[in-house]
Amino acid sequence: MSTTRPPPSVCRSWRDHRRYLLDVAYRMLGSVNEAEDIVQEAFTRLLRVDPDQIDDLRGWLVAVVTRLCLDQLRSARSRREAYVGPWLPEPLIPPPGESLDPAERVTLDDSVRMALLVVLERLTPAERAAFVLHDVFGFSFDAVGSIVGRSPAACRQLASRARHRIQAETGPARFTVEPAEQRRVAERFIAAASGGDLDALLQLLDPDVIGEIDTGGIVRGPRRPIVGRRRVASALLQSLRVRRVALAPMVVNGEPGAIAIQIRDGRVLAVYALTMRNGLINHIHGIANPDKLAYIASLLQPRA
Repeated sequence: MSTTRPPPSVCRSWRDHRRYLLDVAYRMLGSVNEAEDIVQEAFTRLLRVDPDQIDDLRGWLVAVVTRLCLDQLRSARSRREAYVGPWLPEPLIPPPGESLDPAERVTLDDSVRMALLVVLERLTPAERAAFVLHDVFGFSFDAVGSIVGRSPAACRQLASRARHRIQAETGPARFTVEPAEQRRVAERFIAAASGGDLDALLQLLDPDVIGEIDTGGIVRGPRRPIVGRRRVASALLQSLRVRRVALAPMVVNGEPGAIAIQIRDGRVLAVYALTMRNGLINHIHGIANPDKLAYIASLLQPRA
């Protein structure tokens, strides 16, 4: 088996550009594992060319990654339609301590908010690419057009449609809750849920709150979103009681959230991303599919 080391130029490119490419791929796919596979494939393709002959190496790599993501999104359509229950993006948390080199992390910012990624999932692949590349990463429409194979004018329309859809479904770019208040609400949510205090939990939820959980059909859970503060609160408390879990505060996709740990053995059973507006929680995105928790579990394992 060959153990040939990649050329120094490719090694430098890996160090210099890998995290940026992970950032692009995660926002395109909503999956850490798939993003890592896509970036790996992009560098595999780089080995087949001479990097010194490429004027803009990062731009070349972004083009390869985006096209691979577009292929992935198109092939995933049928799989998502057959998915059991709600499909939610794979969650991100900050690595504890220094357990992960910064170059290995996906950047946590507003563009990875769970609510935004959920809406991106509903866009066409081309709309998603145009929005991510232009609105998130600042590529010109000329550059976006060359990557996705559309005219700059067509890409401008794609990004505009995506932008309007996102604004209609998520509201303002930043929810009208200050970060400190978000943290306080999340802490009160965890205390009420952990203590089984239904009345305290109801006070934190919007009357029309939506609760949904991605189980992938692997673990038990409701297969449709639950609407209404009493129904959501009751379902959450019952789930925590039956599964015997402890909740702990955790930043999830850049916003205050919670992580559910099995009391008996310390396993990560679920992650909850909390979306807030006007001081109340108006959406709870729960991810309990074990396949989507593997990355988080790997980060927390040393601590456990």
